[in-house]
Amino acid sequence: MKLELRQDHNYIKWLTSIKTRVQQAQLKAAVKVNTELLMLYWELGKGIVEKQVHSHWGDGLIGQLSRDLMTEFPKIKGFSRTNLMYIKKWYLFYEHNYHNAKVQQPVAQITQIPWGHNIAIITKCKNIKEALYYVQNTIMHNWSRSVLIHQIESGLYKREGKAVNNFALTLPKPQSDLAMQTLKDPYIFDFLSMTKDYNERDLENALIGHITKFLFKKR
Repeated sequence: MKLELRQDHNYIKWLTSIKTRVQQAQLKAAVKVNTELLMLYWELGKGIVEKQVHSHWGDGLIGQLSRDLMTEFPKIKGFSRTNLMYIKKWYLFYEHNYHNAKVQQPVAQITQIPWGHNIAIITKCKNIKEALYYVQNTIMHNWSRSVLIHQIESGLYKREGKAVNNFALTLPKPQSDLAMQTLKDPYIFDFLSMTKDYNERDLENALIGHITKFLFKKR
């Protein structure tokens, strides 16, 4: 029976459709977690900037905050002093410039790509329009971080220099490099308090509830 099913065209077609739906459900869940993580980073960056401006805590704030957060959440590496500095820089890059650049509020876009992509963009781009150009093209073309960095360093924005018209947020293609990096992003694993030894298996287990609900809703 097993052999006959594996050779049955209708069964193979049905199995393929299930695999696609599972992959789509995994991506939806991973993108959701990524968005929640980066929204947390955005609020954290905003809070750091505001506290440094309006309080007497000064430059020592980030170091102390990092130590306290890592004591409370030791498995979350995103609270390191270095990453908190990047979070502050990321927030300032967009929030203090988007009004003058006459672009739409960028948060909805920048929270759709992994944190490593975001760091690469703000450290290598000169202004918000250039940055959003690479954010949009990363989403549209499913770029991995290495491809993104290559495109920035090769000056793609200077050659084309236009934002994408009628841009809409979409899920990465299931087999693309962007999808794989989103699913395996270490910042997502750390955010979910998973360790290196079992993070991929735990991510699968953490997502299985979403996948099961997704499949049964489609029946």
